[in-house]
Amino acid sequence: MTGVGNLVLVVEVLPAPMGPNKSRSTVGWWSRYKRFIQTLENIGENEGGIDKFSRGYESFGVHRCADGGLYCKEWAPGAEGVFLTGDFNDWNPFSYPYKKLEYGKWELYIPPKQDKSVIPHGSKLKVVIRSKSGEILYRISPWAKYVAREGDNVNYDWIHWDPEHTYKFKHSRPKKPRGLRIYESHVGISSHEGKVASYKHFTCNILPRIKDLGYNCIQLMAIMEHAYYASFGYQITSFFAASSRYGTPEELKELVDTAHSMGIIVLLDMVHSHASKNSEDGLNMFDGTDSCYFHSGPRGNHDLWDSRLFAYSSWEVLRFLLSNIRWWLEEYGFDGFRFDGVTSMLYHHHGMGQGFSGDYHEYFGLQVDEDALIYLMLANHLVHMLYPDSITIAEDVSGMPAVCCPISQGGCGFDYRLAMAIPDKWIKLLKEFKDEDWNMGDIVHTLTNRRYLEKCIAYAESHDQALVGDKTLAFWLMDAEMYTNMSVLTPFTPVIDRGIQLHKMIRLITHALGGEGYLNFMGNEFGHPEWLDFPRKGNNESYHYARRQFHLTDDDLLRYKFLNNFDREMNQLEERCGWLSAPQAYVSEKHEANKVIAFERADLLFIFNFHPTKSYTDYRVGTKSLGKYPFCWAQRVKSHKTQDPTSIVRNSGESQSPARLAGTTQKNFPEFRPVAGATGLPDAPPCQVPAGTAGGGTQKQSAAASTATVGGETQKLACSTSRIQKPNRLQSSPPESSPRPPGTAHSPTHLHAPAAHAASC
Repeated sequence: MTGVGNLVLVVEVLPAPMGPNKSRSTVGWWSRYKRFIQTLENIGENEGGIDKFSRGYESFGVHRCADGGLYCKEWAPGAEGVFLTGDFNDWNPFSYPYKKLEYGKWELYIPPKQDKSVIPHGSKLKVVIRSKSGEILYRISPWAKYVAREGDNVNYDWIHWDPEHTYKFKHSRPKKPRGLRIYESHVGISSHEGKVASYKHFTCNILPRIKDLGYNCIQLMAIMEHAYYASFGYQITSFFAASSRYGTPEELKELVDTAHSMGIIVLLDMVHSHASKNSEDGLNMFDGTDSCYFHSGPRGNHDLWDSRLFAYSSWEVLRFLLSNIRWWLEEYGFDGFRFDGVTSMLYHHHGMGQGFSGDYHEYFGLQVDEDALIYLMLANHLVHMLYPDSITIAEDVSGMPAVCCPISQGGCGFDYRLAMAIPDKWIKLLKEFKDEDWNMGDIVHTLTNRRYLEKCIAYAESHDQALVGDKTLAFWLMDAEMYTNMSVLTPFTPVIDRGIQLHKMIRLITHALGGEGYLNFMGNEFGHPEWLDFPRKGNNESYHYARRQFHLTDDDLLRYKFLNNFDREMNQLEERCGWLSAPQAYVSEKHEANKVIAFERADLLFIFNFHPTKSYTDYRVGTKSLGKYPFCWAQRVKSHKTQDPTSIVRNSGESQSPARLAGTTQKNFPEFRPVAGATGLPDAPPCQVPAGTAGGGTQKQSAAASTATVGGETQKLACSTSRIQKPNRLQSSPPESSPRPPGTAHSPTHLHAPAAHAASC
């Protein structure tokens, strides 16, 4: 089968489900996989394979031929006539008619002119459609590569993009990272000024910040052209055009290439779940009918989003969307995609008014849009066929089984899915519960509730939480005091103290426990104040909230730098220890009374004390391996004489086990520093657990700032972590004099945490 490749072998060996006891999910899996193979076979038989099928952008649209002429092609099955007009013919609407082909296609060849281009670079064009009712419609080609809006014009113009010198990529694509740390970004809001920022600004000013923070992946939002800026890029009008409001296509290519030079991969926020209703500068009603690229009638409309829905079973729609995927991979060098609105695509009800309990009857039945599901399988097959290291992420809130399973196993083929319940849980806790009412088991369940081997992208907050109408974590935690008490020249207030500490803890436990990848929306790493609101009529077209104030982290007199520094250290620690690529964590403790969570991952032991008023000394935690552990812990000075409520004391000792310390927390989380000796930092005297001994002692509440005697010096502590493996959970603590059970570790006798602020291990 042409274009199917090795998949034909899978078809020959996989048996169909048999017997009366076959489950609905098994039958559903088989029928979906069978349809995928059949579609791939049809593409091979009729188009020469998916490789050729996905190159539609090479013939559709307007193209310069080798002889200097122009070849033009469109798909407009509902049109009675198609014409090309523009600056090149003084806007004569009918002087260049297309020739009608079969299957609703139209083509036009314009012979070359002597000594000049038929259509110069930068000139304006329009496709003229004569509908079956006789109406004359001016349209932008669905394959237009550049569109722009001039002055106060409402609609976008199609600009012929054919520069003499195109950008040449200088750097190869980086290798697929073992642990994905994503910086979700929007070019337009990346400046602190009240304006639309440019690709150039992002390349020169934001990419170095992203690299410095330790992120290895950028997810670019709002790149595909969208007429309405306030749609955040989710009402696409021109699918093959990079947004002109930020600059030129060549400048976007330079951005991607520069990111690659820094070892950063770049993902595109791909919106194939719906399209804008615009007709004069969008896909809607392109040929005069409502059924060209979309379903006709009510099925073709998304009532909640007020947008159009693609007809994924249409042959030419498949060509258009698959070619669009390839275009962004090949032309701009993107390394993969985050597919938006996957839940809406998967179901005829689009997820509206639906709750998902996880019962399999919700995922296998007539409510599933199998046309869309097969398209997603084809899309993932194409992406990974072209570039095996490419990454695809599904934004699916429903929990559809096998979304991240390989296609050969009957899955959709995504690499990751977004863990969308996690940010909702954090916002709910901050919004509805007192600190003392937080449920540790509920937090752990939300962070670990994913299928075995199904990789998830965890995040504490994304752009959704930053939008007007909601609040970021920092704003929920500190609210109005962010305006008055973020200066290091002012004393810490309880609100700012708690806010900075919880902001760090929430992000670290999400990073370490929540998934196999981590995502942060730009600016949230340092607790960006206020919300995000694009210019619109409702705010008098103001850009005041459509910006990111990165300069706040550069001001040494503001406390935002502490949150920014912590984010950097957290990512650097993950890069060194690799917990995102490690198996899912083993949670050894969810103590409701103590508000303590302890877990192990990547040979790291994490301990979090979320209790608002209690801290503990000699806290016992079960571990798999006993021995000496080099570790780091945070230092917090209760008098607030230092400017950062959490700083680091480094300590190292020779380990007699494969374990190494990572970091723990309490309501104040450390500004993580690498383990001493690993980065050329001077070693501190070792704080050791004698080999062959284990933890003991009782849990104690400390009413005063505690200290640890380390190498003859007294240090005030905040929290710590250690690198170990699976622990044995201890149900109770034996007396101090009792023999310590093997396989447990605890802090030295004099290692205490400061009152109300720390946990140590």
